[in-house]
Amino acid sequence: MKTKFYLPVMVLFAMLSFSCSTEEFPENEANNITLQNAPAAKSIEIEILELINAHRIELGLNPLNNLNIIKSVAYSHTDYMVSVNQVNHDNFFQRKSSLEQHASATKVSENVAYAFSSAQSVVNAWINSEGHRANIEGDFTDFDISAEQNEEGKWYYTNIFIKR
Repeated sequence: MKTKFYLPVMVLFAMLSFSCSTEEFPENEANNITLQNAPAAKSIEIEILELINAHRIELGLNPLNNLNIIKSVAYSHTDYMVSVNQVNHDNFFQRKSSLEQHASATKVSENVAYAFSSAQSVVNAWINSEGHRANIEGDFTDFDISAEQNEEGKWYYTNIFIKR
């Protein structure tokens, strides 16, 4: 009986959140993205960043620094996901290239998610997923996030981590 319950829950979780890092894909040509001015931080974004840093500190890891350029890059992707109504890692290497150029990043990873209604729920989902947790607990120095709602009020998230 438990299997019947857990299998659909796991499938739903896999569909609603994804992680990506530079180690997962072969490098290819990447054009830089156009940087947009990100809107001011929302309370849900601040709470997500605080929860991630609290988790890192609890494990004895260094807290990550917020970096506005990361927020701008994350915002451009979140805005894109909202416009195509799909959570994805499209154009990841463009974001990576932009952060290498504008933030001196040597390593870039991202977590994306959709439809989680609170900071705690999206962070819990990421921590309970091996790939997402690896990004959260990884060897990074800076991070930021963009959370945007679509017309139906569903949240889309892009959380980017870099090492400088």
